Amino acid sequence: MFSAIIAWIVATIGRLGYPGVVALMFLESSFFPFPSEVVVPPAGYLASRGEMNLWLVIAAGIAGSILGALFNYWISLTFGRPFFRKFGKYVFVSEKALDRADEFFAKHGHISTFIGRLLPGIRQLISLPAGLARMNIPLFLFFTTLGSGIWVVILAFVGFWVGNNQELVHQYMHTATYISIAACAVLGTGYVIHYKRKNKRAGNPQTTDRKQ
Repeated sequence: MFSAIIAWIVATIGRLGYPGVVALMFLESSFFPFPSEVVVPPAGYLASRGEMNLWLVIAAGIAGSILGALFNYWISLTFGRPFFRKFGKYVFVSEKALDRADEFFAKHGHISTFIGRLLPGIRQLISLPAGLARMNIPLFLFFTTLGSGIWVVILAFVGFWVGNNQELVHQYMHTATYISIAACAVLGTGYVIHYKRKNKRAGNPQTTDRKQ
């Protein structure tokens, strides 16, 4: 069944080209349950065969991710939390999942948009609390592009190197996921330490007035 889905995606991307990658990654980056692992690696595989350009595949993947993230941002900004309480179950966004994304965003601030794009289970939802919090759009786009770009590059090169061997793709993606989780943990810890030290210094300002 899964092999048939992958074959269909490869055929779809081959037929639609880069707009197909953009469309499928838009779905993946919004709250539709469509994993990026079955979109970009097949496009990378087609690039390895010379049927697509690897860098254009990456650009299309990032563009789709940004558009999906902006869609989520707009939905949450326009309709707010009550919309997801009422209709979230129909698009596979549970109250628990949204609470998890809210908590992650509240704890780590704007950098959570970047870190969240690299974490499974958070990636598709992190734009929702950003919209609810009315995060600055340029900052939102910057961190979304950065996080999405890293993930899309990984996916594209896995497909380019491994080809259409789904077993190896899954193996490499599991490894990449564990590495990204570990890297995000290190980055998040460093950010929190820096933030606390900055607040501590700000809370204990040295006297600058001098006697004349």
